[in-house]
Amino acid sequence: MRIGFIGLGDMGASMVRHLMRAGHDVAVWARREASAESVIADGAGWCGTPAELARRSELVITMVTGSADVEDLVLRGDGLLAGFEPGGIHVDMSTIAPATARMLAACYAERQIGWLDAPVSGGPKGALEASLAIMVGGDEHTFTRSFPVLEILGRSIVRIGENGAGQVAKACNQMIMVAAIEAAAEAMNLARANGVDPAKVRQALMGGSAASRVLEVMGERMVTGHFERGVDCRLHHKDFRILLGEAHELGAPLPIASVVWQQLNALMGRGGARLDTAALVTVIEAMSRRPS
Repeated sequence: MRIGFIGLGDMGASMVRHLMRAGHDVAVWARREASAESVIADGAGWCGTPAELARRSELVITMVTGSADVEDLVLRGDGLLAGFEPGGIHVDMSTIAPATARMLAACYAERQIGWLDAPVSGGPKGALEASLAIMVGGDEHTFTRSFPVLEILGRSIVRIGENGAGQVAKACNQMIMVAAIEAAAEAMNLARANGVDPAKVRQALMGGSAASRVLEVMGERMVTGHFERGVDCRLHHKDFRILLGEAHELGAPLPIASVVWQQLNALMGRGGARLDTAALVTVIEAMSRRPS
């Protein structure tokens, strides 16, 4: 297929390379052409605007930060909507508000263009290994047409339901995962407060019912104090802003998520926006200090 790609950050560049290795004709667009140099050197084409990218592509994937970014890429004067021919498909793999996903799907439907909201879980490692979990919202026909592309990028691909359903599933994923990070942070702090080696506690827990991917990966970062690599706190902070906004609109109680949101706020306030979210342990440690 002729595929377009926008969003060449920690995950996007790896995804572009997987698509090219699978034999697809891939072109890219970025706000700064310099950020695309590495994938262009590997064989990707370049388009000067999102509209030009859509015009030459059967399917365009976007992997950007938030709702406003995706909306701008679609609706701006030289945006994707201006370039797509009827029958084209936009697969958005960003994490955005379900309401934004539904609105953009409706705009595309008026011009007979397909839309999937297909947010992912797995982070840069999952993108590098093509082992992402992909949660899809959209109609069955568009999903079926897009599936051969999605299976190049992910290991678990589930159509959740209609437009917006993929983003709802991603919100649920983020609630569970970040709450688990906060729980691990509190556990590691409790171990330290008792004078017990948190590394040994983590090792013991990994052999029992508390074992999890979060405890394995983020727990290790909490033990070593290395928070420079991973998923930036600012991204989880953005995700919680979306999901708590949804909960407010629906009147859905999220008591644990609300507390985790405050902890993310605290980490952001401490300058941790670009630290891995495992740095939540530093917030707990600061809270537990007592004056001598």
